[in-house]
Amino acid sequence: MGLELPSGLTLYFSRHGQTVANVEHRFSGKKDTPLTALGREQAAMVGRALAHAVGKAPALAFVASPLTRARTTMEIALGELGLAGHGYTVDPRLSEIDLGIWDQLTDAQARALDPAIFDARATDKWDVRVPGGENYADVAARLGGFVAGLTADTFAVSHGATTRILRGLLAGMGWQEMSALDEPQGCVFRARGREVVRLDVG
Repeated sequence: MGLELPSGLTLYFSRHGQTVANVEHRFSGKKDTPLTALGREQAAMVGRALAHAVGKAPALAFVASPLTRARTTMEIALGELGLAGHGYTVDPRLSEIDLGIWDQLTDAQARALDPAIFDARATDKWDVRVPGGENYADVAARLGGFVAGLTADTFAVSHGATTRILRGLLAGMGWQEMSALDEPQGCVFRARGREVVRLDVG
């Protein structure tokens, strides 16, 4: 499945800053987990990277996943841009992949629940859902709706798997290539058409 931004529009997007679950190497889906001190600094870096690209107080639409870790990242980034922390909307289509019964478990704990399902998902993340959760195709469908509905240049804060899938869709990748992408924190990605460029603090 490929994805292309509406003609003439630019989408800036980033992952939230580091969380406690990230440090503990736990699956983190719809359940929330707070930013660490490093995560808050990474959120500030996101704001500075965006400011370097578009200037202070840019004329962008701002939208975040409704999960607290993404909203906190957005609010810190907005402060770096000289904007009010409440000046954004939320969109559930930017939420992290729903990891169902694995949410907040380690790899070992998740596999122990059902080794066959764990191994099946590892070989087909596009079609196989975590029990009670989503697969990559589900996330791709909601991201497609989000992108198709854009009407202005936008900055969005989302999550690790969600931003990987978005980058992969824009690049026309298969799910294996998407899954192999990195999940950087503290930077911004800029998408125009089907081109995605990483922006770091200048």
